[in-house]
Amino acid sequence: MARTGTKARMVDSAMRILRERGVSGVTVDAVLADSGTPRGSVYHHFPGGRDELILTAGREAADYITGLLTETVTGCDMITALDLFIAFWKQTLIETDYGAGCPVAALGTDSADDAAELLDLAARTFDRWKEALATAIEATGFPAGQARILATTLISTLEGAITLCRVYRSAQPLDDVTGPLRSLLARPLLA
Repeated sequence: MARTGTKARMVDSAMRILRERGVSGVTVDAVLADSGTPRGSVYHHFPGGRDELILTAGREAADYITGLLTETVTGCDMITALDLFIAFWKQTLIETDYGAGCPVAALGTDSADDAAELLDLAARTFDRWKEALATAIEATGFPAGQARILATTLISTLEGAITLCRVYRSAQPLDDVTGPLRSLLARPLLA
């Protein structure tokens, strides 16, 4: 459901553009065209201009996905949580004709050298995801060190698969990584 209000519409448009075109694609003109809001709205709601708009959209996207991830791994075994998260991404990719990727990854890979705040946001978000996953994995019987490594492996593998899905315009890369990831989650590795 689309949010109402000029500022919310602008942020929603910036998030959509961020996940489809990356940071460089989030221009004031693109957000105005997508949101249908008047030009004066930008500096009224975002006195810092484009940079503030991107940071706000990045924070909201990061919080949304973090909430989704945390909710998915809470009260669910990890294999089911993995399957649910992969299903979410497959649906998102198919619904957007493989146009939408992860906005947090876009913050970390499509930021200019002077965009330290965006890179920091991406790093802090990935850390939150790793912590949520590692905690959930450890609760299934994995030692803490293995749980942390496995959390990083899950994030890296899924982010890479999402990118490949977009490139190949196919959900096959997510299908390809599902089995190996499920196997990794099935039991702790031998020390």
